Amino acid sequence: MTQYALLIYGRDVDWSLPEYGPELQEYGEFGQAHADAIQGGAALHPTSTATTVRVKGARGGEVVTTDGPFAETKEAMTGFYLVEAPDLDTALKIAEQCPGAWDGGIEVRPVLTFGG
Repeated sequence: MTQYALLIYGRDVDWSLPEYGPELQEYGEFGQAHADAIQGGAALHPTSTATTVRVKGARGGEVVTTDGPFAETKEAMTGFYLVEAPDLDTALKIAEQCPGAWDGGIEVRPVLTFGG
C-alpha cells in the first residue's frame, strides 16, 4: 500500500479555542471512521506562530529566520493526515470525507519513501 499525505488547507484559526469544539468533534468522527487507514496526523497552531528558516547561498550560508509563514495565502495549512491506501482513488475518497474539504481544500500527495 502507498502512503498519502492529506494536507488540510482552510481558515487560519486557533483550534485550541473552545469555539471550534464542534468542528473538532467532526474531525474526531472522521478519524474514527478511517482509523484503519490513518497512520498519523496533527492539527497545526495558527500561522502567526510559525517561523521560516532560510539559508542564503548554500549549506553553511547565512541563516535568516522570519516570523510567520513562507508566503501569505487566503488559506493556510492547518493540519495533515498520513493515510495508507491501495491507490490514489481510495485516498481521494478518504480526503473528500475530511471536514477540511467542506470549507477549504485537501491536497493529496503520495509520500516518497527512502531506504528500506
